[in-house]
Amino acid sequence: MALAVIFGLYFGIGILAALGVIAFSRKQFTPRVEPVFFGLLLIPIAAIYLAFSIHFGSTASWRNEGLAAGGFALLALVGIRLPLVLILAYVLHGAWDLLHEITALTAAPQAPPSTLTAIPLAYGVFCAAFDWFIAGYFYTRRAQWALAGKSPAA
Repeated sequence: MALAVIFGLYFGIGILAALGVIAFSRKQFTPRVEPVFFGLLLIPIAAIYLAFSIHFGSTASWRNEGLAAGGFALLALVGIRLPLVLILAYVLHGAWDLLHEITALTAAPQAPPSTLTAIPLAYGVFCAAFDWFIAGYFYTRRAQWALAGKSPAA
């Protein structure tokens, strides 16, 4: 029961964080620049697992986390020009977050080191909620972004 409450709180905080980032981006950026902001935002979001691997001393996970961070960075950069790729990148990153959460919850105490980085409790739930809410927002903005991308630069 307590774990469900913690997950619920982190899920709600993830949604609130996404709403805050969306409010900021809509106020600060034009539809032409907004996908650039979100594409560049995904790069440090994905790279945070590298910081967790260093913090928790998970040397066995460096290769997987590095490849994943590089893959998400590539998707993010392509997604700057192609909003559907940016949607896919955030959806996949949310799944990556939940995979870490599930791995952390199901690992046996004496198991060999995982090839995924350990994360703080409910961090994967928070991030998946954030990523998937943001991806939903992108879906609603894709027409405006496409239209802005076709207009001449101001």
